[in-house]
Amino acid sequence: MVKTVLKIEGMMCGMCEAHINEVIRKNVPGVQKVKSSHTKGESMLVTTEEPNIEVITQAIAGTGYKVLSSKSEPYVKKFFQAENPF
Repeated sequence: MVKTVLKIEGMMCGMCEAHINEVIRKNVPGVQKVKSSHTKGESMLVTTEEPNIEVITQAIAGTGYKVLSSKSEPYVKKFFQAENPF
């Protein structure tokens, strides 16, 4: 699993976030999770393998937004681990 964070210019509201999420889901194979924030100006996606950033950039540009940068790293799922009561 790979976590990718995209810095995106042009998101102004919740609908912008929804548009970006939809574009990512349609154009990136193996998307497990996607979340965008217009206040942070970024989208985070988790995929089964490293995504093609050029494909994402072009797809997002086609909707009027601009990808400024991207960063990918291995994704480690966080689990809640309760202390052993014994």
